[in-house]
Amino acid sequence: MVPADFEQITWDEQLEQDLSLLVDLALKEDLGDWHDWTTEALIPPDAPGQAAIILQSPGVLAGLPAVQFILARTDPQLAVKLLVEDGDFVPTPGPVAEISGPARKILCVERIILNILGRLSGIATLTRQFVKAVEGTGARIFDTRKTTPGWRRLEKYAVRCGGGWNHRCGLHEGILIKDNHLSFLAERYPGLSPGQLAAEAVRKALRYREALAPQGRYLLVEVEVESLQDFELVLEAGPDLVLLDNMSPRELRQAVEVRNRLNPKVELEASGGITLETVRQIAETGVERISVGALTHSAKALDFSLEWILRTPKDRLANS
Repeated sequence: MVPADFEQITWDEQLEQDLSLLVDLALKEDLGDWHDWTTEALIPPDAPGQAAIILQSPGVLAGLPAVQFILARTDPQLAVKLLVEDGDFVPTPGPVAEISGPARKILCVERIILNILGRLSGIATLTRQFVKAVEGTGARIFDTRKTTPGWRRLEKYAVRCGGGWNHRCGLHEGILIKDNHLSFLAERYPGLSPGQLAAEAVRKALRYREALAPQGRYLLVEVEVESLQDFELVLEAGPDLVLLDNMSPRELRQAVEVRNRLNPKVELEASGGITLETVRQIAETGVERISVGALTHSAKALDFSLEWILRTPKDRLANS
């Protein structure tokens, strides 16, 4: 049985393994051999602190479990109280979490926490804008593999927080026949037109999938086409998905009509330079999927800051 979709990323153990590697690298970048000289010079070793993470502009939150993870990795005395959840839209600036524990340790991880929150929340916010733009059309917004190296699962998790869907998490997850595969094959099949070549590649991929089935591997087969003529030939080969690259809305509508007539089981994915200004028009053509590389490669980070929650004289007396 072929899966209906690619893996959808959740906050799980595998994601935390990726985060652990990133946090180790980030701590090494910031602390070297574990020194924050400014903090060591000014803050007593036993000084307690309480701080709030402040969102500076409206947006969709993603990455709050990373705050918990980083604090727990840094010092078991550090605690966090989350005031919102991943996926929440926060309409006004304000606190999203409160941290308490050794003041030195809070300062050591401040920038790492804010960088991760800002990056992931920026992706979630942009994704939500795309999702809202196609609301009611039936089209789904998908990400791509155009992610920051080492951040892929985190960034795809952020897409999910924004309401989008995950395309392949890696080359290991499915078969996607793209232009460079076909360009290489063209030398081996010189007598075939581009459409015939793409169709032959699909048939070859389907045979390969069938051979892998006894091992428990069930791969979606998708192929990229750039013209309606090639598209019709590919449909006959029976892929699960067809990626329609850089087609105009008129061409996409024609492709939907042809698909409905020849092979209605095949899902169509539009891709190529799609923006917030154009995505609605593309969604209204009837394609089921729209993949947007900009979700992860062009999202603007949200701005977060950390501010101390200052204790009043009464608080200081009570704790003295």
